[in-house]
Parts: sequence; C-alpha cells; structure tokens
Amino acid sequence: MPNFEEEAKLYALGARRVIGVDEVGRGPLAGPVTAAAVLLDTQRIPDGLNDSKKLNAKTRERLFRELHEIARVSVAHASVGEIDELNILYASHLAMERAVAGLGTVCHALVDGNMIPKGLECPATPLVKGDSRSLSIAAASIVAKVARDRIMVDLAQQYPGYGWEKNAGYPTQLHREALQTLGVTPHHRRSFKTVHNML
Repeated sequence: MPNFEEEAKLYALGARRVIGVDEVGRGPLAGPVTAAAVLLDTQRIPDGLNDSKKLNAKTRERLFRELHEIARVSVAHASVGEIDELNILYASHLAMERAVAGLGTVCHALVDGNMIPKGLECPATPLVKGDSRSLSIAAASIVAKVARDRIMVDLAQQYPGYGWEKNAGYPTQLHREALQTLGVTPHHRRSFKTVHNML
C-alpha cells in the first residue's frame, strides 16, 4: 500500500507544499492523455487510497469525490492532435505540466515514473511505481483515471460501437473490430501504428 514517507521526507526538509502527479491514457488508440496533480491535506487523507489500477470503479468514484472535497486537485489533458504532433511521451508530459500549473504555487512535485517533465515550474522527484508508493501520487492516479474514463464515456455516446464506455479507448478486440467496420474517428490517434496502418 502507498504511504506518506516520501512526502514526509520533503516536508521535513522544509517543503511547504508537496504534490503528487500522475497521468493515464498512454496506451489507448483514442482519446486524450489525462494528468492530475493533487495536494493532500495531511490531516484529512481519505481511507483506501491506492494505485487506481488496484481499485474497482465504485471505489475510485468515491475517492474521486472525496479528494475534490478535501484536497486541492487539478486535472489537465493533451489532445489527440497534440499526441500526434508531439508523440505520446511528450504529450503526457505536457498534460502533467498543465495539471501542476493548475494548482498555482507548488513547492515540490512527486511524479510517477522515471522521468520529470522538462516544463514543470517546480522542483520534482520521479518515483518509479509511485502510484503504489506515494499516497499523493495514488490520489493523482485516481483523479486522472476517473476524469479520463468520464471523457471516454461521453465520446462513446457520440461514436457508438467502439466500446469506449468500457475499454476507455484501449485496443480491445471489440475496438479493433470496430475500427475495421466503422472506420477511424476524429478522436483516434493517427500516429499510433494500429490506426496509422488503416489510413
């Protein structure tokens, strides 16, 4: 389970605001990549925070609501156009930079993964598997996941047949078959091999 050790170290060194940053949506064939930045209230940390991938949808929704009530939360995206222009890695970094900027003044960011986006406006520490190590990153992973899933549910109503309400744009068999029969939508990532080959 994630804990508050990394945050506590930074606070002990004099940091005033330590946030967690994570992104979701690198692998899908469609939709934006979404990032979240979360500043937890050290006195009011919700029960059950964990890597979003280890939680069911109902628990993620509950924690998403709680975090918006008792923490400072920022969500940002990079569009399909930006993904195709920049590549998915740099687009995910752009989304993280935007999420951090949305929180205003930040002292230190804990970023999931082994890279720090170059455009962050604060000092940062990368944490491999950070969503299972840091409560702040776990919180960000939940917020980003729920926010992006909601976008894909909305897009599924506009473009039915691809199963986005269930697969969130990931390349499931249903999604691949729908690409063959229904074609490519404006929300598909044309730089991704599966989609590019169809064009």
